[in-house]
Amino acid sequence: MALTITDECINCDVCEPECPNDAISMGEAFYQIAPDRCTECVGHFDEPQCVQICPVACIPVHPDFVESKESLWAKYRRLQAEAGKPAVDQA
Repeated sequence: MALTITDECINCDVCEPECPNDAISMGEAFYQIAPDRCTECVGHFDEPQCVQICPVACIPVHPDFVESKESLWAKYRRLQAEAGKPAVDQA
């Protein structure tokens, strides 16, 4: 499942540097999450770091990009391979 940032975002700038996949960037009005890069931190952390740090709780699961844990792991492995980094094994 990719996450999304709603229009309740206050552009506080805390989520972008927390994303291990560089999936968060500034959009036209507020931050956005690239669904093809979001793994909900699978492979990196137990919980999505952007959700943990968001002061206004504006980062829900994107309803158009619901994925299984297996597909999130596959995406994580793909992103790691593209970056030339070793991937950890699925827990």
